[in-house]
Amino acid sequence: MLDIAIAIILGCCALGAGTAMIAGIGPGIGEGNAVAKACEAIGRQPECKGDVTSTMLMGCAIAETTGLYALVIAILLLFVAPSTFIDILIQYVG
Repeated sequence: MLDIAIAIILGCCALGAGTAMIAGIGPGIGEGNAVAKACEAIGRQPECKGDVTSTMLMGCAIAETTGLYALVIAILLLFVAPSTFIDILIQYVG
């Protein structure tokens, strides 16, 4: 019975890590849209290139943090959480 519980914990941690990595799609789409709009703005007003580029880079950096947070959560779910949950399970089961 304990083996089944451990297998469920490992499976759920892996499933959660995979689900967390879906969050990596959002920053890619958002940054692509930001760069496209920045290129469009520079094409319309080339004299504003410096302002548009710096604002775009700041926005892309902020958007990228979402993907990095998801990566950290996925790594924690894969390498830290299973041993913690299994220790708790063994402590309560006995």
